[in-house]
Order: sequence, then structure tokens, then C-alpha cells
Amino acid sequence: MPQISIRTEDDRVFYDMAGNDHPCVGCGCCCKFFRVSFYHGELDTQPGGYVPEALTSSLTPFRACMKGTESGEGRCIALQADNRCGIYDNRPSVCREFPALLEDGSLNPECVRLKRLFSLPIPGEAPGPAGNDTQRPA
Repeated sequence: MPQISIRTEDDRVFYDMAGNDHPCVGCGCCCKFFRVSFYHGELDTQPGGYVPEALTSSLTPFRACMKGTESGEGRCIALQADNRCGIYDNRPSVCREFPALLEDGSLNPECVRLKRLFSLPIPGEAPGPAGNDTQRPA
């Protein structure tokens, strides 16, 4: 399950999932649960921006979010029917900064919690009842 870490000029780390053998393929849980908000300078209407403005809502004069996620627990407008991002190369920084895998290669605990919440299989875990860890992520 390859995950590529890319350090930015301002010392942030962006993650890119290469190929089709990783836990994000067909998942989309984070895109259905979290509010996807970010600095408006990332909008394609701003110099150097890349997130399609037409797919966003304004939260404040300085913050935008992906349509559908304004209140959280809503489906991001960019999430396609196959649960893949329709704007992957132009996704907001908040999406780029979320590591699906930890440094040791294990699945991020937030991914595990969301996969259970949405009744999706968890890689490396035997199929069966989800247990009682179905509470909402913190």
C-alpha cells in the first residue's frame, strides 16, 4: 500500500496515494463525514490556486469548503459514485494533508473508525461484527 509523503516549501507534508493498492480506493469515508474546509487562497480564482471554486461554498471571508460538507457528515461534491475524488489532482490541502497510513504502515485510526461507521471492511482485519467501536470520530 504505497503512500508518498511530499514535504512542501512551508514545511507541511502532503500525502499522495500511488496506484490502486491502498485503503482509499473505493472508500470515500472521510469525504462523507468531515467538513472539507480550507483557506480561500487555494481556490482556482486566486493566484496560484487550484481547487475549483464552482465546487465550493464560502464559510468566512477567508475560508471556503467543499459543497456538501458545510456542516460535516455530508458528501463532498467532488466524491464520485465509485468513491474516488473527481478533483484528486486539484483537491484542497486538508485532503492532501490527511495520512491514510501511519509511519509504521498501519491504517490511520480515524480511517478505521470511519470504515466501521460506514460498515466497510478494514484491511488486515478479519470480516465479522464491527464491535462496539462505532462511535463518531473525535
